[in-house]
Amino acid sequence: MREKAKSTRDERLNQTIPDVDNPDNQSNDNDSGDDGGDNTRDAMSIDQLEAIARSGSVTAVSEKGIIHCLTIIGQIEGHYTLPSQNKTTKYEHVIPQLVAIEEDEEIEGLIIILNTVGGDVEAGLAIAELIAGMSKPTVSLVLGGGHSIGVPLAVSAKMSFIVPSATMTIHPVRMSGLVLGVPETLSYIDKMQDRITRFVTDNSSISGERFKRMMMNVGELITDVGTVLEGNEAVESGLIDRLGGLSDALSALYKMIDEKRVEKKK
Repeated sequence: MREKAKSTRDERLNQTIPDVDNPDNQSNDNDSGDDGGDNTRDAMSIDQLEAIARSGSVTAVSEKGIIHCLTIIGQIEGHYTLPSQNKTTKYEHVIPQLVAIEEDEEIEGLIIILNTVGGDVEAGLAIAELIAGMSKPTVSLVLGGGHSIGVPLAVSAKMSFIVPSATMTIHPVRMSGLVLGVPETLSYIDKMQDRITRFVTDNSSISGERFKRMMMNVGELITDVGTVLEGNEAVESGLIDRLGGLSDALSALYKMIDEKRVEKKK
């Protein structure tokens, strides 16, 4: 399996790197009017741009390995379609991608970039559970914001990062539309909040008691209940693993990939 993945990566690299050791080959290509590597690079760039525009994701190939970048932005769209002017992440698009990434022998790791205001709780938890259950190395990076159901998504990776300027909002579950004023409704909300708390505490270093206290904080938000954490506060609380940017997240991911390779050889 490993040899096949390595061979595929080498082939992709050979397609995109010109033959600098053999100038004659380069001149022959130029004489024949064949752009060679330039055409291949242009074609791959177009494919990548189309993938980004279509799904907000891209597979990156380098000598270090083949990784997939998945973005979770805007609002998590669940069972109801949001207005067209909203930036959304559709769970019916993300879930098949995650399955494909897990099953693809060539892809060795996944980096998730988050800048989300939250959204549908069940859809967000479904995506978070899939990421947490992946066998491949996974890293998350919070940019801008990882609010509401974005919190479980941020901690679902095997290692999580947040930039210093990013924020994360922890608040109780909200419901829209018709709500029945009966005890069963409150019981349902409590159970949903317990599911979120359990997932976050199982996949991070924060305690359940502290997380619930932040969720029910009444002294910080003017029109809501909850807590807003900046980057360093999220790390200090144990919610996020490390403070850092893209290069830090990628370094950690490639390190995990190397460790995975060593395990496979044993």
